[in-house]
Amino acid sequence: MTSIPSSPATARIDAWLWAIRAYKTRSAATAACRAGHVRLNGNPAKASQTVVPGDTIRVRQPGYERILEVRRLIVKRVGAEAASHCFTDHTPPRPAAPALGLPQRDRGAGRPTKKDRREMERLRGPE
Repeated sequence: MTSIPSSPATARIDAWLWAIRAYKTRSAATAACRAGHVRLNGNPAKASQTVVPGDTIRVRQPGYERILEVRRLIVKRVGAEAASHCFTDHTPPRPAAPALGLPQRDRGAGRPTKKDRREMERLRGPE
């Protein structure tokens, strides 16, 4: 088991998001803050804002929004298991993708014939 280094007194939000592995790089976390994709306790967060245990952070990522509660402060990147002890994930489960009902072609079946293409257009309906 990987141990978590001692908690610092304060932590920047971009460093904390990077340390818990919400973003691959710290510069990506900083860019997300600048773009307005990170909210701290309901307000847009600057990269330099400090977080304290109990804060709620909303991180907008492609396709969904993560809701994280700060449990422990860290500024150094640690293993995934150790990082998971530093936050509580309140993100609701994603809904299942609806089945479109469109037929799927087998991989390697080649290019659709004219008849296949017309059937696919008929199933899709007018665009």
